[in-house]
Amino acid sequence: MFRFLAGIITAIAVIWSFQYFMGKSNQQEEIQLNSALLEQQIKQVGKLIVTEGQFSQVLSYKNTKKNYFDIFTANKKALVIVNAKVTIAYDLRQIKTEIDQEAKQVNILFLPEPEISIYPDLQYYDVSQDYFNKFDAADYNKIKGSVDKMIQAKINQSDLKEDAKERLINELSKIYILTNSLGWSLQYQETTINSPTDLDNLNF
Repeated sequence: MFRFLAGIITAIAVIWSFQYFMGKSNQQEEIQLNSALLEQQIKQVGKLIVTEGQFSQVLSYKNTKKNYFDIFTANKKALVIVNAKVTIAYDLRQIKTEIDQEAKQVNILFLPEPEISIYPDLQYYDVSQDYFNKFDAADYNKIKGSVDKMIQAKINQSDLKEDAKERLINELSKIYILTNSLGWSLQYQETTINSPTDLDNLNF
């Protein structure tokens, strides 16, 4: 009778141990599967997102050069019509993340800075120049520099940067939605993201 009871107890212990380790194994497999899904989603987010804008500007350029003991002056001037395409790009292929399987957490360690590019198309009108003060490369470089500064000021006054940031947040929201659906958490530089609106308040 004692041997019979001992056998039953041993069998129960073996079954319980088997179920326990199988449960642990299944849980570990699920975590690894979720981790793989998250890595795949992050790779899909890792792309170049570009926001474009168009800006126009009219620039009046004038230069006066004095000659012969400041007795004579030579002038040159031009009216410049500027049409510029501006792009603001986030290269999310540079994003750096860390996946903590034990804590079931995805940490965003680094986000790239926006890259602003200006492509101006300059049309020159009403160009006049005296013989001793002709247009040269230095003038065109000055005009190009002035145009870049003016367009940069227009960018800062526009919504283009905010639009680019909004597109970035939309991409990051995809990571949040997946982590949340799997029961994982998302962090950015030790700040926990509890809802998609939290992404709007991040400083990046």
